Amino acid sequence: MAAVPFVPSGYHTVQPYLVVRGAGEAIEFYKKAFGANERMRMAQKDGRIAHAEIEIDGSVVMMADESPEMDAYSPKHYGGSSVSLMCYVEDCDGAYNRALAAGATSVREPADQFYGDRMAGVLDPFGYHWFLSTHVKDVSVEEMQAHMGAE
Repeated sequence: MAAVPFVPSGYHTVQPYLVVRGAGEAIEFYKKAFGANERMRMAQKDGRIAHAEIEIDGSVVMMADESPEMDAYSPKHYGGSSVSLMCYVEDCDGAYNRALAAGATSVREPADQFYGDRMAGVLDPFGYHWFLSTHVKDVSVEEMQAHMGAE
């Protein structure tokens, strides 16, 4: 019998797992804002989503509704989150504008960065920060460190 791979097919070794208040609405937002595809959704009898998965350009993001009985709360419960998601996109400006049109709030307008990316930041309606980045130039570690020391 062949050994089962330790990472299931279609996944990476690290998947973000978001706890949100309103997972169904979050899935619809991520579809509009980031072009996500819904992979799966498992609803509980009370209508809450126990587990769902979306895919954004080959990367899986898992999520579930808040579950106080499991001590799993969304950023809204805590008044914000220290977690952010970094998402490489083909067109930073376009992705930023789609996210805003879908209901995100701007936290950082698109701009070229010294480390070689054009980057923007948004806050989604569920309390998570997303940084949208398009790599536009290769920059060496030495160049980045020199720039950091100049500020």
